[in-house]
Amino acid sequence: MPSVDTSLVPTSVDTPPLTRLLERLRNGTARIGVIGLGYVGLTLASEFARRFQTLGFEVDHKKIASIKAGRSYVGDVASKDLAHLVKTGRFRASEDMTQLAECDCVIICVPTPLGQSRRPDLSYILAATRQVSAQLRRGQLIVLESTTYPGTTEEVLLPSLESTGLKLDHDFLLAFSPERVDPGNVAYRIPDIPKIVGGCSPGSTEAASALYASVVREVHPVSSARVAEAAKLWENTFRAVNIARANEMSLLCHKLHIDSNEVIDAAKTKPFGFIPFYPGPGIGGHCIPLDPHYLSWKAKQHGFHPRFIQVADEVNGAMPGHVVELIGDTLNHSGTPLRNARVLVLGVAYKSDVDDVRESPALEILKLLQEKRADVRYHDPHVPRLQLGDNQPATPWPTRAISRAFSGNGSSNGFAARPCSDALESVALTDAELKEADCVVLLTAHSSFDYARIGELASTIVDMRYAFKNPTKARVVRL
Repeated sequence: MPSVDTSLVPTSVDTPPLTRLLERLRNGTARIGVIGLGYVGLTLASEFARRFQTLGFEVDHKKIASIKAGRSYVGDVASKDLAHLVKTGRFRASEDMTQLAECDCVIICVPTPLGQSRRPDLSYILAATRQVSAQLRRGQLIVLESTTYPGTTEEVLLPSLESTGLKLDHDFLLAFSPERVDPGNVAYRIPDIPKIVGGCSPGSTEAASALYASVVREVHPVSSARVAEAAKLWENTFRAVNIARANEMSLLCHKLHIDSNEVIDAAKTKPFGFIPFYPGPGIGGHCIPLDPHYLSWKAKQHGFHPRFIQVADEVNGAMPGHVVELIGDTLNHSGTPLRNARVLVLGVAYKSDVDDVRESPALEILKLLQEKRADVRYHDPHVPRLQLGDNQPATPWPTRAISRAFSGNGSSNGFAARPCSDALESVALTDAELKEADCVVLLTAHSSFDYARIGELASTIVDMRYAFKNPTKARVVRL
């Protein structure tokens, strides 16, 4: 039975909605609705469908068709498992938002990108909330999982829901629980990751805790939705700042002709007081490049300017440019100018062993190399095709144009758009491709890469992931 830490949950008086919902969760008759079937939503919905009747809401016809056919487009959800859930009627997908009224619990998992000037873009949350409000009925629990600034659940969702005439606690329950999905992480699946829950009322916290306790081993309730919202931002700001520090240190070590990764490996032998973070070509994914800006924006509304966030953003944002500079210097060392040089990039996903290119620094690096007129090509077994010029602005959900954001197969990459519309396709990693490249650049360390073979066939390697640790025939350059 999953453990629930109730020490932070104030004693509450059972309201009729809470009593009925807890009973339906206990006996397995509750119906769960998940809005947004991207990396987070589809993974979460699949987990709930193992115990409850689950309905997923999506605006992309292709994704709905894929789910109905039992074909998963998310790496963490196996097609055979999805097919079984669909075939047995445990899970179905729909674009009909009126069916939200059938659900006892509705979980919102829509994107929260950055708008102009890196301001929070809540258009997806606002549109999803309008859809929920239109179908809201007595007895429902609404949970927001989309990462956002502290106060969103209480200041944005609650007024919209109460504008229907229904009231918190008396009619419905409302909470925030930050998503913690880590694509490609086989060691920590949804049941393994503790779930933070913060409600807009004690009853809401109790209901949301019971909901998640049905699918995860540990639930950690907190005193408010604001605390839960802040916890998510704190987690990813911590990572962004420390990655920036690792990147800055790697640049310093490069100037001092010291191997930064060797320094880190030595430092981490200390059994206390040190957590290793490693340098790389930048930061990517749907969390770390974006979340700190939500916290920073909210802080500035209160007259506080978080300097660490700004500095970390500057350091991490400059890394793609540093990588291109390093490639140019490496080629110059061998007498080859970057212009017209054949550069083979290995890995364009934002992390190893996933197909997710959201905010990937590889996108900016490829575009910068193209601008410098290098002959650029890439190989990534998980990403067969890239459209570098595809920098469409976010459009309010649930219009058709946002299917890319839901799927995780694209997003604004966080950098200024450039006039680049050429599509790139992953090339086969043949012996000839490796031998003919003037420079091979490792940006994403996929486990499927044969590093020994690459090191034997390539002449020059710029290794941004410290993957080529053993002696190779190739000249290997790192930060």
